[in-house]
Amino acid sequence: MNKQVLFIQGGGEAGYAEDAQLVASLQTELGATYQVHYPRMPSNEALPDFGWLQQIHHEITLIQGDVILVGHSLGASMLLKYLSEKQVRKNITGIFLLSTPFWSGDENWVQGLKLKEDFADKLPEKVPVFLYHCRDDEEVSFDHLALYQQKLPDAAIRQIETGGHQLNNDLSMVAKNMKSL
Repeated sequence: MNKQVLFIQGGGEAGYAEDAQLVASLQTELGATYQVHYPRMPSNEALPDFGWLQQIHHEITLIQGDVILVGHSLGASMLLKYLSEKQVRKNITGIFLLSTPFWSGDENWVQGLKLKEDFADKLPEKVPVFLYHCRDDEEVSFDHLALYQQKLPDAAIRQIETGGHQLNNDLSMVAKNMKSL
């Protein structure tokens, strides 16, 4: 049976289409022994989390066997929120987070996206976490990576010099780390 990977897209109207290139890169680099699932995420602005936590739960339950989780941008932060706030009954073998925003502020729209102060203590135990961020990311400041590094001291941190928010649509480093699990 192939190893199962669930990729959660970034936000925005074009997020799904833009991240399809990331998914294609990851699938190519991983090869035929991995199957990357790439669902389109909802955008229900009436809900504080845009409906993403429920959709993430649904997508995880559809996968047979163990799962590797990957999230880009909003998708990465929502994966962390889901894993730290919901009961997960699936064996997760790795968590890979790309260009992850660390939400803050008092605006109403951001409240459903923010992590709880103790989120790191609530993540699944003994699951390796990898964080990737490009220094030249113009969408999510590179400074966000340092915030996660403080909160997740055991995470593997990958600082990338160039590639922007979309990591040059090259997830070869992610695939290499994933194959090492």
